[in-house]
Amino acid sequence: MLWAMAIDPVCGMEVDPATASGAWPHGGTTYFFCSVGCLERFKADPAGVLAVAPEERTMDPGTGG
Repeated sequence: MLWAMAIDPVCGMEVDPATASGAWPHGGTTYFFCSVGCLERFKADPAGVLAVAPEERTMDPGTGG
């Protein structure tokens, strides 16, 4: 199966689902992650991560995204 590039919901990085460091289903969508750190952050608070505007997403813990 050929996947389109995905956007890591935590940091906003473009991720190839075929080589992503992780994937996690939430609310009927499978999210893909650039690193285990982003995956763990998402798993801890998916609603909080998704509440951050895409242009504000970063790995900086102080931003909430």
